[in-house]
Amino acid sequence: MSIPVSLSMPALPSRNSAPRPLVAGLLHQRREAAVPTVVRDAVTTGHPVVAASVLTAAVGTDADAGAVIVELDVAPRALQSAIDHRAVRYHVDCPPEQIEDAVDLRLSAPVAVFVTPDDSVATLAESAQLLADAGHSPGLIAGQPVEAVADFLAVLTHTSVGFVARANDGAEVLALLAGTVASLRGDDVRAALAAPDLAALAALIPDAAEAVRGVLLGIEVPDPHEVDRVLADAGLL
Repeated sequence: MSIPVSLSMPALPSRNSAPRPLVAGLLHQRREAAVPTVVRDAVTTGHPVVAASVLTAAVGTDADAGAVIVELDVAPRALQSAIDHRAVRYHVDCPPEQIEDAVDLRLSAPVAVFVTPDDSVATLAESAQLLADAGHSPGLIAGQPVEAVADFLAVLTHTSVGFVARANDGAEVLALLAGTVASLRGDDVRAALAAPDLAALAALIPDAAEAVRGVLLGIEVPDPHEVDRVLADAGLL
């Protein structure tokens, strides 16, 4: 089924009166300190990712880490003694054999689970379905085969949990955006991932952009400034 650029898809209700760009709040950057030293001011800036061990190590100070995505690298109960923070989401890494443990997690904020790729029989899409059924957001790590990512996106566009990704650079961010849009429209996802249609991305109407953000919740990147330059060159900023 081919749908025009207006994207006849289930749109989420707008949270703001003014429409936001497609890439608003899209990018997450890892923060090595419990509190920010420099605040990045850009339309793409999302919540920083801070390891739980960093939050717990800062105990004894009056610091407030603010609203953060917590990378759960310690037992959840250890966070009871962490410095003040507001977890907007938890990120969890796990090997395929521990996915059942991740499925059973119940925390104070939404959970996104990144299943480490390996040669096991479980596919990326199967893991995504298990996590989505449990109410968790699957995580997508960059470098997966195009076919696997397309199957993963096919699962996510029929759930309400969305997904979070990790990308290495701006090119991978564009591919994820294009693939998500193609999956929602019923277009050729593999082709979109391989050769993003930048004009179509830039032409998305606000309701369609909001719907895309309801599926692609955020992308963790090592260098958001590089990604911003790529997005600007693509006409998305």
